[in-house]
Amino acid sequence: MSREEPVSDDPKRKRVEKINYFEDFDSGQEFEHHWGRTITEGDNSLFSTLTINANPMYFNADYAEDLGHDGVVANHLLAFNIVFGMSVQDLSEAGGAFLGIDNLKFHEDVYPGDTLYADSEVVSKRESESRPHQGIVHWKTTGTRPNGDLVVEFERKNLINKRSHQEESEP
Repeated sequence: MSREEPVSDDPKRKRVEKINYFEDFDSGQEFEHHWGRTITEGDNSLFSTLTINANPMYFNADYAEDLGHDGVVANHLLAFNIVFGMSVQDLSEAGGAFLGIDNLKFHEDVYPGDTLYADSEVVSKRESESRPHQGIVHWKTTGTRPNGDLVVEFERKNLINKRSHQEESEP
């Protein structure tokens, strides 16, 4: 896996090749996903509406403040999906089935205006018994604020294409 020039002055946020195959992953390998994402009020309203989430904490500032929050809270599943989405380019863009999420934990509330960053670590990988052209990779991903506060963490697994299969199928 090669790294390119940084996208900002922050050396932690670098561009990474878009496609990683099964052979490119090793247990313990870490990824600092290069894009951060600021959650807006519009993101929060649209996501909550589209997912039919009627929790007033996500759209009523008075209600949220009565519960002890600083204002409207960003939908927790929006924060999760943003962090998940930031990990895809580095981890699973090569294709293969998504096998699920485990151990999803929300550590802190997120508010419109907060910026999130994502990091992942390869927990394990193994050959697929039923699909010889793919392997299974297990990652742990964390979402943090710029100051390092942990917001969300989860584990996921994907079937990931092998490079050798990709090369065989190209014309």
